[in-house]
Formats: sequence, C-alpha cells, structure tokens
Amino acid sequence: MFRNWTRDLPPEIDVRPVQLPGRERRLMEDPYHHLTPLVAAVEHALLPYLLEPFAFFGHCLGALVAFELSRRLRDEHKLLPTALFVSAHRAPQLPDRFTPAHHLPDAEFASELRRRNGTSEEVLQNPGVMRLVLPLLRADFAVCETYPYVRGEVLDCPITVFGGATDPSVLPEELDGWAEQTGCSCAVQILPGDHFFLQTARSQLLQRLSRDLTGIIRGNPGSEQPLSTQ
Repeated sequence: MFRNWTRDLPPEIDVRPVQLPGRERRLMEDPYHHLTPLVAAVEHALLPYLLEPFAFFGHCLGALVAFELSRRLRDEHKLLPTALFVSAHRAPQLPDRFTPAHHLPDAEFASELRRRNGTSEEVLQNPGVMRLVLPLLRADFAVCETYPYVRGEVLDCPITVFGGATDPSVLPEELDGWAEQTGCSCAVQILPGDHFFLQTARSQLLQRLSRDLTGIIRGNPGSEQPLSTQ
C-alpha cells in the first residue's frame, strides 16, 4: 500500500512504511490484539530513524497507532512529529458507535465486515482468502475495540485528518473530533470514495501530503489552517 509512495512524493520526503506482524512478508507471525504492546513495538523499531524531523501517517487502525505513538514519544523521549496525519478513524476520545465484533462467529463476523465496508468485497467473496485473513482482521478489530483511551495533554503539532465521503464506518463529526487532540491547527479533508479512498483517491491524498510536508520543510506549513472540510 505505502511502498510506492516514495515514487510519487517529493525526493526530500523519506518514506518508511511499517509492516506489522500478520501482514505480507510477516503473514506467519502472530498479530497484536492490544494497542499498548503494538505501539511499544513500533516505537522500538522506529526510534533509530527519528534523528531527523519526522511526521506520521496512519490509516484506520494505523491512525490510533500513530496518535498513541506520538504521545508516547513525547512523554518518554521528548520527541514529537512535525505533523500527524490520520485517516479513516474517529477521534480517539469518541465512543465506538458499533457493537464489538472481534469475538463473533465467522459468518456473523463476515457480515459485520460487509456492513461496515471495511474489507473489500473481493476478499469477502473468496473463502480461501477469508480463511487466511480472518485471524488478522479479528486481531485488528480487537485492538480497536479494546483500546483504552486515556485523556492527556494535547499534542503540540498540527493534525490533518482524511476521510472517505461514503465511508459508513466514520462520520464527518467523528473526524472533526480530532481537533480536541492538538493545541495547533487541525484540518479535515474529505476525499471521494469509501473506506478504501487510500487507493481510489490516491493522487488527491498524496497531493495534500506533498503540499503539507514540503511546506513544513520550507518553513511554511501547509497544514497551518483552521479546521475545515474540503
């Protein structure tokens, strides 16, 4: 998903994709079921790369990971991203509108995946692929559904929030709630598409990231603007 971003972002932006257990080349590793150890593992892996100014981007579960990682780095290492980009996830302080699903039987869990439109129909209709990915999907749901948000000091960095115009799993007002997590600016951009706008609106997304990140590098942050929906 992120490997080719280097090709389409400005050369001064060094993309470091994070591959979590249970995915792609790490398919045979057990995925995480709780957020705290997951964030600790990502922190350990990324710390050597955080000697230069950095920013985080996280989609869906990745948004929670990026948010809590930012708070952990600030509290434990006095490090903070120059910008936080979160995508397709409600603000962390807001309650989940959906009933927990990670413990449901396979058929009911698959129905819930379809209802939330968080898994592609191509995967849902392929029994072989579903058998392979169900443990990972359950683990991801468990991480989100057992996440214990703890109120704390707001972040001192701008937050840019992305959402899909037809994503049923995240409402616009749930995206707006991210403004409460920063003492700086927060901007919300709604892109065409559903939960998978990361693929269908890829060019618009990368265009916004390029603008904001190059603005930061050149001392004119593009994300320094009032909360708005575009």
